Amino acid sequence: MPPDTAPPLVGTDRVLAVLTELAGHADGASLEELTRAVASPKPTVHRALASLCRFGLAARNGHGRYVLGDEFLRLAFAHHEARPDHLRIAPVLTALTERYGETAHYAVLDGHTVVYRAKVDPAAGALRLSSTVGGRNPVHSTAVGKLLLAYALPDDDAAVTAWVGDRPLPQRTPHTLTSAEALAAELRTIRAHGYAVDDQENEPGIVCLAVPVFLTSPTRPSGAVSVSAPVSRTPLATLVAEVRAIRATVEAR
Repeated sequence: MPPDTAPPLVGTDRVLAVLTELAGHADGASLEELTRAVASPKPTVHRALASLCRFGLAARNGHGRYVLGDEFLRLAFAHHEARPDHLRIAPVLTALTERYGETAHYAVLDGHTVVYRAKVDPAAGALRLSSTVGGRNPVHSTAVGKLLLAYALPDDDAAVTAWVGDRPLPQRTPHTLTSAEALAAELRTIRAHGYAVDDQENEPGIVCLAVPVFLTSPTRPSGAVSVSAPVSRTPLATLVAEVRAIRATVEAR
């Protein structure tokens, strides 16, 4: 629903909106900034912040700005570390990063986006990507997203058209696929090859190759592992030439 027609936030919705907004301000946010961001009266935002602070989910830093609280971070990291997929896939990501000197990700499908559950960056001195654990990217513009969508949807153009619906596919770069027809053709190629690529489709200058990970089922992937790199250092053709080795590393987990 467009912001100008969205209903006003009330009750717990407002508290959650303030918490979500805080997550986007690593250096903190003032009461005035949060009031504007969630479009609510200052006293009610202040009460929401007081509730969050009582439970340790928010706090005020030395400059009087509100930040995420230590208890929120403890809960988030404890939950993340307890996930079995993260624990099982970490050695694979480390092995891939050490072998190729590039960033390795593990991501899962969540609606029209992918969520990064784990990430290993290359050694200090190498170029690091801006992706973060818990971060999201569109399905249609990422190798991991297209790969997982190829498994999730029937091999049918109509299924892709229905998945896209009447919403536009954002054009992240000049290379992004923005039509259901182009995406359907790409998914057919992915099913035939068993891997997916991102040829500067999500971020200019960055290429990526993804393969499926079968942690819970022999036929339906629990997620996807990718190797991402600056095209100036590791061209996409180099990653494609290594697909068997990448797949073998994942399967040897």
